[in-house]
Amino acid sequence: MEGGSQNHDVPRQSDINVFAASASMHGLAHIFTEGKFTVRRILWAGVFCGCVAVLLVQSVDRVQYYLSNPHATKLDEITAVNGLNFPAVTICNMNSFRFSQVNQQDLFYAGPDILDLIDHTLPRPKLKISEEFLNHMNENPSDHQEMRQKMERIRELTNFDGFVPGKFSMSDFYDRTGHQIEDMLLDCKYKGEPCSAKNFTTVFTRYGKCYTFNSGSPNQPVLKTLKGGIGNGVEFFLDVQQEDYMPAWGESDEVTFEVGFKIQLHTQEEPPFIHELGFGVGPGMQYYVSTQEQRITYLPAPWGQCKAENDLTFDFAKYTTSACRIDCETKFVVSQCGCKMVHMPGNFPICTPDIYVECADQALDFLVKSDNKKCVCDTPCNTTRYNLFMSHVKFPSEQAVKYLARKYGKPEDYFRKNTLVLNVFFEALNYETIEQQKAYEVASLLGDIGGQMGLFIGASILTILELFDYLYEVLKDKCTERRHQPRSESNAVSVNLEDCKRDNSRAPLS
Repeated sequence: MEGGSQNHDVPRQSDINVFAASASMHGLAHIFTEGKFTVRRILWAGVFCGCVAVLLVQSVDRVQYYLSNPHATKLDEITAVNGLNFPAVTICNMNSFRFSQVNQQDLFYAGPDILDLIDHTLPRPKLKISEEFLNHMNENPSDHQEMRQKMERIRELTNFDGFVPGKFSMSDFYDRTGHQIEDMLLDCKYKGEPCSAKNFTTVFTRYGKCYTFNSGSPNQPVLKTLKGGIGNGVEFFLDVQQEDYMPAWGESDEVTFEVGFKIQLHTQEEPPFIHELGFGVGPGMQYYVSTQEQRITYLPAPWGQCKAENDLTFDFAKYTTSACRIDCETKFVVSQCGCKMVHMPGNFPICTPDIYVECADQALDFLVKSDNKKCVCDTPCNTTRYNLFMSHVKFPSEQAVKYLARKYGKPEDYFRKNTLVLNVFFEALNYETIEQQKAYEVASLLGDIGGQMGLFIGASILTILELFDYLYEVLKDKCTERRHQPRSESNAVSVNLEDCKRDNSRAPLS
């Protein structure tokens, strides 16, 4: 019996006092001690519970921050030791059709809709000109001599008596009546060396027939520049051919009121989306466009919204926002109208002039509405764009215009109204990187929680192992007690029976 009492007094690993005395967690040894529960122990317990509460709050905050998938943006500027690829430069005349190239068949098919010159073709066409403008022309005939000549030509072409219409092709119409690069490009130099119309590739956009310099097509290898500055860029001397613009007789969505070019700088893999992303230049100026290449890396979900894979329907070299927009617009127009516009990819039939205006144009206008969520494209995970810094001076000077008039055999006033110079060059031979990075990863989460544990309760990862070890000892002792409890009861019963027999044998016989 004495031996059992001694075994009961031996400290066990499952005792809270034993664990508190040996644990690396601060404060437990002052709370779980032998003796009465004193004020000192109460204060230690209160402070310890407060520290645990703060630890839990901070840990929950860190976990929530980690689950929010935050990202940070890193900026850097890197020198391009091996040079930079010169950007593709797309040029579009803001006037889609040359008036001098419009023939009788064009007016018959496209006059009422695309060209917006006449109200109908049969039986007797009428010019789409406002009465107010017509009265103004009659009152000031000398001021509108050129306009009167265009009106007379249209009246001649709209005499459809005996006219037998042939087959009309919208793609041929856009190609034939669009401004030709051979006529618009008066001079071209790249890094001081002559270039020509042969260095341009034809591309169709919503402006009609456009041209891309340094397109990177199979017969146009990508140009490289090894230095920054205006002398290592490209210079275009351009003619807008304003006298060949379509007449503007009133308010119309089909006729432009602007004069000049739309320009877009983009990579060779990205198709031009010039009506949305281009900048404008007009005659009478020389423009200096200094650019810097930006290489941007975005993170995919859940840290960002970028898109890495190419799931476009049409054969674009690379997923870009412009390619996605063109792809989506084409699908939408085809689904609404059963045909596509000239600048759209795919083997779909091209819309007729009336469907062009009544359906296709309206479908595209619907897509650009501010509250419309169709054709909202994700940003590619890796993209390149060009920052622009533009300045300009008046061109040409009074002395230069005399030389140009003699050189090209045209009036001086023609160059003031029609010509401009465009210089595009890299500001310096470096590029800027903008990279999204994961701001908070698992290692940071564990480091923050570990730091909070060490600060508030003096614990670490090993302390957590100590807690598990203590729980193991408690469970082991509980299981041991349950296993030995039935055996102890049977032993007690046996002892009691033996005592009874012994007592009975000692009793006197009666």
